[in-house]
Amino acid sequence: MQISPSVLNADLADLANEVRRVEGSADWIHLDVMDNHFVPNLTFGLPVIERLVRQISLPADCHLMIADPDRWAPQYAEAGAGSVTFHVEAARKPKMVAKDIRKAGARAGVALKPATPLSTIEELIPSIDMILVMTVEPGFGGQAFMTEMLPKVQQARRLADAADVDIWVQVDGGVGPDTIERCAAAGADVFVAGSAVYRADEPALMVELLRDAAENAARP
Repeated sequence: MQISPSVLNADLADLANEVRRVEGSADWIHLDVMDNHFVPNLTFGLPVIERLVRQISLPADCHLMIADPDRWAPQYAEAGAGSVTFHVEAARKPKMVAKDIRKAGARAGVALKPATPLSTIEELIPSIDMILVMTVEPGFGGQAFMTEMLPKVQQARRLADAADVDIWVQVDGGVGPDTIERCAAAGADVFVAGSAVYRADEPALMVELLRDAAENAARP
């Protein structure tokens, strides 16, 4: 069970220090890249992440909510991200995008909006390392968890388990102490938590509490 805190609800003007608040407890740091085209929000891009990864010890888990991942996704891997996830809805040639991310040295993930069926990524399974099931509409932090996405998480887990490679199932959106157990029970093993972590008095402690809850829920 891996926890990837999102900095979306952290102080974006002090990113390196915000990341350090969860170093030693988190497994990844989740960096939401938004371009105000694919989603109606604007955060940060390649130059910020390229500099940030040199200042932190946590591996970067980049979630690209951008309109042209075919062009940009491999560059985030080249910049030092450990995992780069792109949206299947935005990619022209998703197999090639995944291949290029891997070639650049990062894990390749594919994300789906709530309304996008998993059938759209079945042919990508041999080419990816992670399936990201969005449990809110992408674009803004602090949204309520969409319970109706849990069957989709279960389906993603079955799809991943049927593959000959190790594929992680990540959930992103509304993940916190009251929802993470259901996500873990459904088969997720990587959890993005933004508000729950960075609005806590002790973010690092909240990471550990979330991990414990996920591990307990996943036990047979």
